[in-house]
Amino acid sequence: MFRKTSGVILCPSCGRLTNADASVCLVCGRRNPGMWGFAGPLRALVRSWSFTNVVTIACVALYVASLVFDPAGALRPRGPFDIFSPSPRALDILGMTGTFAWDQGRWWTLLTAIYLHGSLLHILFNVLWIRQLGPAVEELYGPARLVSIFTASGVAGFAVSNLVGVPLTVGASGSIFGLLGAMVAFGRRRGGTFGALVLRQYGQWALLLFILGFFVSGVNNWAHAGGFAGGFVAGLVLSLAERRAETTVDQLLASGSVALTLLAFGLALWSGLVAA
Repeated sequence: MFRKTSGVILCPSCGRLTNADASVCLVCGRRNPGMWGFAGPLRALVRSWSFTNVVTIACVALYVASLVFDPAGALRPRGPFDIFSPSPRALDILGMTGTFAWDQGRWWTLLTAIYLHGSLLHILFNVLWIRQLGPAVEELYGPARLVSIFTASGVAGFAVSNLVGVPLTVGASGSIFGLLGAMVAFGRRRGGTFGALVLRQYGQWALLLFILGFFVSGVNNWAHAGGFAGGFVAGLVLSLAERRAETTVDQLLASGSVALTLLAFGLALWSGLVAA
């Protein structure tokens, strides 16, 4: 029942009825609309849930988990901006990245650290921006491409910060800057009045947030820069929704990003609990 290689399916691109075993969609001409029998499950994986909502739930759930892992450490007084801050031990178990993890070969922390946060203020700020930018990127690029942009830019941001020697770091801000970078790339590619408006608005937001990072302690500006660059490049490489419907490759990239992230958390928990 998982695969469907015969009969009628909905084309992943145009959403119209076509044959599951057809080489091209009978309506829009998309190649391999049946996706080797996996069109239905892959379509459901990417489109049945809003990725913005999934990221929000994941970030909140992991933040709560990081408090539960070490409640005494979370309640230890530090400062007014560190209310309910997970302890380094709890964050390390869940997949905090940085040169410490990098030197131990824990590559998976490039993915897991995206969904971890260091304080209540940290997660509130990032979730608000994710919910602001996610739907905009999804509308202009497509839901599957949003998944790829968010994941790739987060990895790029932490890769840069690890390479320059940031010892410990968590947060979705690299991915957030990646979403801004993708919007700036859209504005440059789209052109015209609408493109110029998008370029100006999101470019200004990116600049203001980047400058703000230099006036707030503990902000990983290297991850911001790397994330923006990663999102900008992804925005140039991936097709725009108005020019080309999402393809099998787009949906496979998104599914691969989700699968790799889940694997990363499995490795993080296994290595963290064993070490503990």
